[in-house]
Amino acid sequence: MFNKLFAEWLGTALLLAIVIGSGIMAERLSDGNVAVALLANTLATVFGLYVLIEMFGPVSGAHFNPAVSLVMAVRGELPALQLPAYVAVQLLGAACGAWIAHAMFDLPVLQWSAKLRGGAGPWIAEAVATAGLLLVILRFPSARVSSGVAAYIGAAYWFTASTSFANPAAVFGRMMSDSFAGIAPASAPGFVMAQLMGALVGLVLHRLLGVR
Repeated sequence: MFNKLFAEWLGTALLLAIVIGSGIMAERLSDGNVAVALLANTLATVFGLYVLIEMFGPVSGAHFNPAVSLVMAVRGELPALQLPAYVAVQLLGAACGAWIAHAMFDLPVLQWSAKLRGGAGPWIAEAVATAGLLLVILRFPSARVSSGVAAYIGAAYWFTASTSFANPAAVFGRMMSDSFAGIAPASAPGFVMAQLMGALVGLVLHRLLGVR
C-alpha cells in the first residue's frame, strides 16, 4: 500500500510541477502571446502525462486524479477503503508540485492564485473534459492508455473553454499558484463539482457503450 500511495503522491507532484512550471516558462518566453504560451504549456503536459502514466501505472494505476480514483472505486478496481488515502496523497502531491515549480523559478513558494475562472461555459467544459478523460481510460486497451490520455488532454486544452483541468487535484494545486496555470480559490468549487459530475457521466457513457 505504501508503494501505491507514494507513487500517487510523487506522480501528482510531478504532474503539477510540469503543468505550472511549463506555464511559468511559457509566459516568460512568449512575450505576451497567450496562444504561444498555451501551446507550450500543452506540449509539456502531453509529454509529461505520457511519461508519468508509463512510469507509475504499474505501481498505483497512475490516477493522479481524485475523479479517476472515485470512478475506479465505484467499479471495484480500487478498494473503497483505499479511496480516502489516494485522494489525500493526490491533493498533497498537487500542493507539493506547485511549490516545487515556484522554487525552480525563484518565485514565492507559498502563494494563492488571483485568476478567476468560471461561468456556465467553463463548467460545461470541465464536465466534458472529465467525461472524455474517463472514457479514454475505461475504453482504451490498457497498453495504450498512456498515449490516449496524453493525446486527449492535449486536444482538450484547445477545444474546451476551460483549457481542460479535468482533475480536482490539479485544481487544488493550481489554486496555490498565481501564474499562467493558476485558478483563484473562489473559482475552484465550481470546477471541482463539474469534474465530479463529468466523471460520473463518463462512467455512464462507458456502460451504455457496453463492457469491453
